[in-house]
Amino acid sequence: MSATGASDAALPPPPARRRLPRALTNPSVIVGLVVLGIVLVAALAAPLLWTVDPTFLRPRFRLRPPSDVAWLGTDQFGRDVYSRVIYGAQISLFVGFAVATIAVIIGTLIGVVAGYFRMLDMIVMRVMDGIMAIPAILLAIAMVTLSGAGIVTVIVAIVIPEIPRVARLVRSVVLTVREEPYVEAAIGVGTPLPKVLWRHVLPNTIAPLIVQATYICGAAILTEAILSFLGAGIPTETPSWGNIMAEGRQSFQIAPWVILFPGLCVAATVLAINIMGDGLRDTLDPRLARRLGNVG
Repeated sequence: MSATGASDAALPPPPARRRLPRALTNPSVIVGLVVLGIVLVAALAAPLLWTVDPTFLRPRFRLRPPSDVAWLGTDQFGRDVYSRVIYGAQISLFVGFAVATIAVIIGTLIGVVAGYFRMLDMIVMRVMDGIMAIPAILLAIAMVTLSGAGIVTVIVAIVIPEIPRVARLVRSVVLTVREEPYVEAAIGVGTPLPKVLWRHVLPNTIAPLIVQATYICGAAILTEAILSFLGAGIPTETPSWGNIMAEGRQSFQIAPWVILFPGLCVAATVLAINIMGDGLRDTLDPRLARRLGNVG
């Protein structure tokens, strides 16, 4: 084989690219996508779904049970719970998707650097270990105290502890791939380093990153709800599932619907994302699925 042919040799289509169409036929992926799609459509089409202003106060109608006027009842300020739940989906989903996207991008860059450049590996990974020791809730409380509550603060507080998890995952893949013969051959014939990383290393991280992103998204939605419930998350004037439950906890015994419906939305959404992640893992990364099965 000529030097040019060796330098241009690329991996076969990466597992994620080959298996992605088959993953879309996995029952778990289908169920997760359907439920997540329903929530996403409801969030995007909130003004068209017979909702009212989620911040509109009607003290006369406070704590009314579900009826044909207020489908999911009203809260302690007379606000329509149905409208607040629908609009709250926008915040919760945005936080989940934003955290997953940012964590994957930054974690991938750090993981590639740590896995490919051995001189930096020890330093980078020790920093990542230190960050993983910081609980997201305590970090969020500290950030809210310093900079004030807000969606950006919540996203940053959740992203920071998730980055090391992605970095460690990518690093483990890179450490394996960089020893493969086709990578060594590409380096031996003088292929530029950016091309080696782009064509030979990064494609092998796609499958585990897709799976990891689903789990990060679900965890971020749950963490946002916890932080808002504790008063360290989204400002109370902005409807989110965590805020709705936080404001309704004092009246739970006489008006359980205020917490019940947003709680069901959080549970259904996170469960759908996790089920979809399990299906993607089984299809895109069968070796990991077999290892987990053997452990169990």
